Amino acid sequence: MVMSGATVAVAAQAALIQAVRASGVLVRVEPEAFLKIAGKNRGALVVASASTVLRKKEYHYLTNYKGLAFYTKSPQELILPGDIELVAAKQIWMPA
Repeated sequence: MVMSGATVAVAAQAALIQAVRASGVLVRVEPEAFLKIAGKNRGALVVASASTVLRKKEYHYLTNYKGLAFYTKSPQELILPGDIELVAAKQIWMPA
């Protein structure tokens, strides 16, 4: 079975989320901090999704850096560095 690049990226991110769930390592940061991390992580994979909550749109982002998973949500879409590999997800679920 041959998988596309997007399929491999989604599978890798799903494995990361499963590892985060198992280990409990998830760092929630403000959008500005997330952009700083993304800027340091050249060629990083960022998973993004958008949702509407009480008629307000929210944007959710997830990436890993130096072995930790970083998550943020923002009322505005973030302008990510151009060398980021972006995967659009239907939903990003985070433990409460």
